Amino acid sequence: MKHTYHIRRMQADELHIAIDWASEEGWNPGLHDAETFYQADPDGFFVGELDDQIIAVGSAVCYDQDFAFCGLYIVHPDFRGQGYGLQLTQQRLRYVDTRNAGIDGVVENISIYERIGYRLAYHNMRYQGLARQSKLDQNAIVALSDINFAHLAAYDRQCFPAPRDAFLQAWINQPDSRAIAYVKQGKLMGYAVRRKCIEGHKIGPLFADSFVIARHLLTDLQQDIVGEAIFLDITEINPAAKRLVEQLKMQEVFSTGRMYLKSQPRLADEKIFGITTFELG
Repeated sequence: MKHTYHIRRMQADELHIAIDWASEEGWNPGLHDAETFYQADPDGFFVGELDDQIIAVGSAVCYDQDFAFCGLYIVHPDFRGQGYGLQLTQQRLRYVDTRNAGIDGVVENISIYERIGYRLAYHNMRYQGLARQSKLDQNAIVALSDINFAHLAAYDRQCFPAPRDAFLQAWINQPDSRAIAYVKQGKLMGYAVRRKCIEGHKIGPLFADSFVIARHLLTDLQQDIVGEAIFLDITEINPAAKRLVEQLKMQEVFSTGRMYLKSQPRLADEKIFGITTFELG
């Protein structure tokens, strides 16, 4: 019997399949990742079907005409090593077209990604700890909903290679989350989002003008979940981010290779204390 394999765009109500598989892989997705991820680019999610059965998933979110990010790439364990994933990736790269694209690749697969055109830029690391009670000055902390969205989008753009307004609106307003900003004398100087996951809470993004502001934001996000697990994905190109997680006695549990098809985007790397997600950049 000849099997038929084809690749098509994922429908909104199918994204939960990718999130469920991510959970089975131990990626600890957020409870509302399916709904929020889809807002980034509804055309950027793909499935590979073998005889009408979904066996592979992956995303290629195009943020604008110049930048995309590929992630959520999983082939069902029963069908790995048979070329189905490569075909899905080739389709995603066709969708990316001439854009620069980033990925957070599993470290042991970096050589595979290099063969399809990606180049390693640096590493990102996931740190885990327990939320702690701490004293903090809350005078400068405000709800992110109090911030003019245009100001937030402009701040975010310093730390991310493309505008992502639709995604950002969904991300900061998702259920089971807290989104806060640091404001002094009317100036936005940092913001952070915490979302509930299968296990504990992930914090990201955590963007801030300084180490002290990043610590204020991170500390504030722990006060109502003391004793629960928290996760922060940092980048090695901001040494202050590593100092932050070490001060909080968080432990590294996972790492990725941040890779790009073209050159590494020029960003305010010193403000990136926590990336948004390994899946969407």
